[in-house]
Amino acid sequence: MAKFMDVHSGFVGVTEEQLREAHERDLAIEDAEGVHFERAWLDPDSGKVFCLSSGPSKEAVLRVHEKAGHPTTEIYELPIEVE
Repeated sequence: MAKFMDVHSGFVGVTEEQLREAHERDLAIEDAEGVHFERAWLDPDSGKVFCLSSGPSKEAVLRVHEKAGHPTTEIYELPIEVE
């Protein structure tokens, strides 16, 4: 499975609880697309949310986000990883 990082804008002032709720909406429907959302991060001052996921394609990740109500067009495949 490929890994992806996507970026959402417009989340200024969002709380940790609101981020958790949005992430849970993704988790509730991710299986339909064969995607798994691993983690989400929020910078409430800039309104940016970053989501790490794995799945079969960028398009599958985008479909889950669209169905969950927070679409994005900014998504990056992460083919290289170091630890």
